Amino acid sequence: MDILIFVIVGMAGLILGFIVTSTLLRKSVEKKSEKILKEAQEKGEVIKKEKILQAKEKFLQLKSEHEKIIHEKNATIQKDENRLKQKEANFSQRMEEFQRKQNEFDTIRQNLNAQLDLVSKKQAELEKSHKRQVEALETISTLSAAEAKAELIETLKDEAKSDAMSHITEIVDEAKLTANREAKKVVIETIQRTATEHAIENSVSVFNIENDEIKGRIIGREGRNIRTMEAITGVEIIIDDSPDAIILSSFDPVRREIAKQSLHKLVTDGRIHPARIEEVVSKTKKQIEQDIIETGKRATIDLGIHGMHHELIRMVGKMKYRSSYGQNLLQHSKEVANLCATMASELGLNPKLAKRAGLLHDIGKVPDSEPELPHALHGMKLAEKFKEKPEVCNAIGSHHDEVEQNTLISPVVQVCDAISGARPGARREVVAAYIQRLNKLEELALAYPGVVKTYAIQAGRELRVIVGAEKVTDADSAKISYDLSKKIQDEMTYPGQIKITVIRETRAINYAK
Repeated sequence: MDILIFVIVGMAGLILGFIVTSTLLRKSVEKKSEKILKEAQEKGEVIKKEKILQAKEKFLQLKSEHEKIIHEKNATIQKDENRLKQKEANFSQRMEEFQRKQNEFDTIRQNLNAQLDLVSKKQAELEKSHKRQVEALETISTLSAAEAKAELIETLKDEAKSDAMSHITEIVDEAKLTANREAKKVVIETIQRTATEHAIENSVSVFNIENDEIKGRIIGREGRNIRTMEAITGVEIIIDDSPDAIILSSFDPVRREIAKQSLHKLVTDGRIHPARIEEVVSKTKKQIEQDIIETGKRATIDLGIHGMHHELIRMVGKMKYRSSYGQNLLQHSKEVANLCATMASELGLNPKLAKRAGLLHDIGKVPDSEPELPHALHGMKLAEKFKEKPEVCNAIGSHHDEVEQNTLISPVVQVCDAISGARPGARREVVAAYIQRLNKLEELALAYPGVVKTYAIQAGRELRVIVGAEKVTDADSAKISYDLSKKIQDEMTYPGQIKITVIRETRAINYAK
């Protein structure tokens, strides 16, 4: 029992101590809370004052900016008002000017109406007077006005026809002179603007060798190598006493080129026997065929021609190994193409189409088979076969007048073909005919009295005639030059033109002894 009381008393003491401690702690917390609250209130007041100051500064700043913007707007409004007042003043001034001109216009219109009324009155009086005169003329001439008018019209019509015929004759004559002059101008400009090189092809090629031992190897045992080469290539191989050279003879340049390249390969390789010859010649033929195609492509690219059929390109390449009167056919065709483009530009035609027709105009000279048609017609058939334009086909077929020319490009191609072939040195003549022509020129000039010497120079393109000063006057020199040019033109056939120069000079010779 005592223990229980003791426990109860102890617990009561503990509870009492806890209550006292709790009370003290609460008071301490309350004091701290009051202190913290007071400090917070003081800080809040400080922050409040700072924010109020910041707000006042911001307000003043915004107010200043707003006043500045308002001031700028007011200035702009003032400028607009001033501009508007100026426009109003200008408008008022223009309105006054318009009103003044309107008044002037009204005055002029009134005067014009008055003058029109006066003219109408005068015209009515004139018509009455004209009518009286016509009646008087009808009475005098016993013809009515309609009959007299018809007779006058017939008379004027006859006079007009006569005048028109004379004018037409003058215009036609002038047109002929002008056309001749303009045509010469176009041809000269075309020739001057186009230049090309000429290649002279022969019927033989020379294959150079290092020594005569190689000749024996090329001939082979009992001549079997040379016979095999001639049989395969179709070229005659001439081995004579010419030092360090073998002659390849054939009228087909392609065959000569195949034989020449094949010989070069065989000699370089050193193995020369019939089987090797067949192998090398076969490879060389393929190589030449590829070279022909590349040459055709290069020619079309150089001339700026596109979209041509591959067979036509191959034929263009074959022109490299063909010649016409000694003039390389590919060079000739390229020159004609350039001449055609230049002349077409001068005449306002399509230069690309003209260039295409110029390149293909002699395509009939390099057929794969020998046709019975002339080369112009065969070339036209080939162009039609490979879908060339009708203008190009007609130009090819008509450049030697085999068919009728129905486009403007056709005569251009014909003229340019003649220009290319007639250039000095372009085409080779037979030596005998060439010498005969030079002799004939000199003989014609020597037949004139007073002629001392004659010289055909520049490959027969110019004839120099020297006359005696004591027998021929200056007037006679001009007459000899003119007469000789007419005589050569009538009696001789020659390409291009021949210049006749008559020289008359007086020489005074003395000797100092």
